[in-house]
Amino acid sequence: MVGTAIISGAVLLHGPPPWVLDWLASHYPGCVYRVSVSAPVIALTLDDGPDAATTPLILDELRRHGARATFFLITDRAKNQGQLVHRIVAEGHEIGNHFTQDRASIWLTADEFTLDLEEAHRVLAPYGVLRWARPGSGWYSPTMVAAMARQGYRCALGSVYPYDATVPWVAFASWYIRRNTRPGAVVVLHDGGARGRRTARILRSVLPSLQRQGFRVVSLSELAAMESRTIKR
Repeated sequence: MVGTAIISGAVLLHGPPPWVLDWLASHYPGCVYRVSVSAPVIALTLDDGPDAATTPLILDELRRHGARATFFLITDRAKNQGQLVHRIVAEGHEIGNHFTQDRASIWLTADEFTLDLEEAHRVLAPYGVLRWARPGSGWYSPTMVAAMARQGYRCALGSVYPYDATVPWVAFASWYIRRNTRPGAVVVLHDGGARGRRTARILRSVLPSLQRQGFRVVSLSELAAMESRTIKR
């Protein structure tokens, strides 16, 4: 019990080692966790927007530091935010499909999941090319992966998640990202409400630090295009 607690605490603080992510991708195939690249390049992904109050703050930080990102949008929040979604794309970022509502996709039936994916696609497609889908709450099944592939999507998860959705501590998230970011990492942060305000503050701290380390921060598609071998398709 003590040993398990120590291991769990180490993973919490220092993130899963790359071999764990590779094992997960191998045994539960279908989603990209990270990308194998030799250059110091990482992808930044932002879930749960758009939010009229916080997405502009995040965009301002990205522009200030010359970084690009993939915004995984929830379409119930995007329907009345067309101008903001256009701004995301116009400033060189990418949008991804995060379905219609903030809920765990794994609990949907196969038909419900497909309909949800398609409905979100209809809302987002007018804004640009859609390549990536991220199931709500990150859990997925082979049936879900197949449904995403039929719609032309690749499933995207991540390798650096600083628990920002549940741990409201900017300093911890900033430290966690700096500590665990390696070439090919896919960083996951959140937009919307208090989470979005924290993300803007995290980026204000982390982006200059990563750049000093030589990292370039890009969208998921930009990173995937550089792959020598995607860890899992």
